[in-house]
Amino acid sequence: MTALIFLILAAIAVFCGISLVAQTHPISSALSLIGVMGALAVLYLQLGAEFIAAAQMIVYAGAIMVLFVFVILLLNAGAERPSSANGSTFAKYFGIFLLASLLGIISLIVQSVLPKTEAVVFGEFQGGTAAGVGAKLFTTYLLPFEVTSILILIAIVGAVVLARKEV
Repeated sequence: MTALIFLILAAIAVFCGISLVAQTHPISSALSLIGVMGALAVLYLQLGAEFIAAAQMIVYAGAIMVLFVFVILLLNAGAERPSSANGSTFAKYFGIFLLASLLGIISLIVQSVLPKTEAVVFGEFQGGTAAGVGAKLFTTYLLPFEVTSILILIAIVGAVVLARKEV
């Protein structure tokens, strides 16, 4: 049963990820990203990482997506216009074939290089508690955490500068 739930949630996450890239309107893309974040949060719950799932929903699907939508509205970005130059159908289908071939080659390389591991047992993950995440975040991953916060601050300032009207 857990494998079926995993496959359904993985399919939802992949579908929303493809929709994220394929959408022409930025708000629709942001909503697709919320779908990806929600599916990942439920997958974290299935693994037994309740704190990480809650943080995923509160921080990413909540705060970060509100920030994305705010920046999109601040920049007044409309729907993307289709380009007038359409590529040939041969190039489109050959590109799909090349993409499938590349993914197949990468999967073969990954399977041959990585060692065989045990299967994941759902619910036995013990690193998703608040204490475990806090200990890792403020010891091992302190520098990347602070660099990320500075990058987010720079992005906010950049969005405000881009959206500012000239007087």
